[in-house]
Amino acid sequence: QVQLVESGGGLVQAGGSVRLSCAASGRTFSSYAMGWFRQAPGKEREFVAAISWSGSSTYYADSLKGRFTISRDNTKNTVYLQMNSLKPEDTAVYYCAAGRWSWNIANYDYWGQGTQVTVSS
Repeated sequence: QVQLVESGGGLVQAGGSVRLSCAASGRTFSSYAMGWFRQAPGKEREFVAAISWSGSSTYYADSLKGRFTISRDNTKNTVYLQMNSLKPEDTAVYYCAAGRWSWNIANYDYWGQGTQVTVSS
């Protein structure tokens, strides 16, 4: 089993950058693919990015390519999401998740509690 805790969210101006972290407990972290999802008020949770267990493969939502970067450090049991050139529409609660390599929310078994990112215009 894996427990996930996100951090790094907050208030940022449009055009700014934020790096989110997700710390995992459990010795099996490196066996899971990891994903980031986000949920804006009144909207469904949506896929942001995923990274394979080794970190060798990444996948992004088309609309976010070039601005967001997912990475992981298996020695630290941590996955990151670097977000650049932020826009007000990026405002959401960001969740990390552990599961099978996929963009599909249904393939992720473990979830963090989420961290709020608010982008002001």
